Amino acid sequence: MATNSTSSTIAPGTAWLLRGRHLGPDAEQDVRRNLIALKSARVIDDFLDLDPVEAARSTDLFPRDESADPGPSARRVFEARWRVADDVTVRAQLTTYDPESRRAGRDGTSWVLAAEAERAWEEDWASPATMFWPDSDQVAWDHEEAPGVRLRTANHLPKDDGELRRLLRDCTQKSWAIHIVVHEAMTPDAPGRRPVTVFLPPSLRHRVVEHRATPDQALIADFAMKRELGVGLPRGGAVILPPAPRAPDHDAERFTVRDVFLDGTEPTELRSKILEFAALPRPLPADAERALTRLRQGWHLLTQEEELVHARAMVTTYATALHAMTESCNLYQEAAESALAALAEATGGEHQLRTPAPTAAKQDASPLKSLTKTFSAFRRPNR
Repeated sequence: MATNSTSSTIAPGTAWLLRGRHLGPDAEQDVRRNLIALKSARVIDDFLDLDPVEAARSTDLFPRDESADPGPSARRVFEARWRVADDVTVRAQLTTYDPESRRAGRDGTSWVLAAEAERAWEEDWASPATMFWPDSDQVAWDHEEAPGVRLRTANHLPKDDGELRRLLRDCTQKSWAIHIVVHEAMTPDAPGRRPVTVFLPPSLRHRVVEHRATPDQALIADFAMKRELGVGLPRGGAVILPPAPRAPDHDAERFTVRDVFLDGTEPTELRSKILEFAALPRPLPADAERALTRLRQGWHLLTQEEELVHARAMVTTYATALHAMTESCNLYQEAAESALAALAEATGGEHQLRTPAPTAAKQDASPLKSLTKTFSAFRRPNR
């Protein structure tokens, strides 16, 4: 989870993907409490709390391949289902992991969240992060891969040039979020210190990370960003950082704002630029593509109607396989009888062979009995 190689797949418009770190003592318990509360309040329809090994296990009724396995460092898999816009179902899966590194600032519990709706995602829909994590400052679930960077606050850039450039690389190469840098033309008062991300629609609020450069950091931040990313930072303005690898047709000027007034009012132009940038087609990071595949291939939280559809599909699959086996046996028997007849004719009846009758043991191992045994596990009360 430390690297962020890019796949060739373009992120689908139906998906919402994010990852981060929880620095509290019990990440899984925070998720459980939030899911229980939201189910009681009927914000979500239902949820599951799964052991990763059980979640990836393949059965006759639910065959799964290695794409459903979250990996050896996975600690817990949570699934939740809710509805938006009255009738659009959202399915989401959050997986917690042991951290890959215990270096300073990189401890805690890593997590990956993949959500997908039945149609293209809309900006005003609720953030999937708040379905699993409590949207409270009391729970530190919103830390980025880069040390000291959080989702729900304005993060000041480091003073040291080396640390600043390292931060820029981490934010563009390892993060799934959109990163913006805002320069404070002068030290803002309390309303101006509010992060500009609070003015974003709910669906984007936890996918955008804000960085602040203090008034005296204008030159050093501009120089570091031009050297590392090829984009500049206007004095008193803002810029949206391009992802790595940078697209050949990326227009830095298109996503640069010359003036941002940090007085607590909505930064209309910057907000518009962020929405435009978020709507662009972007290649999925390889880890994000795997998370989306696990959501699709390893989904467990089915409704009764979905279970019935799945069971019918499996019946059709097994029936087709059984028919193919029967046809194969019939063809084999016909070929054997033809061969025996030809042999008898050639030898004048001196070599008449009999095909052995099936034994009781072979009859018991028939495909029909195996099929019956498979689907007996599906029978439950009221189904």
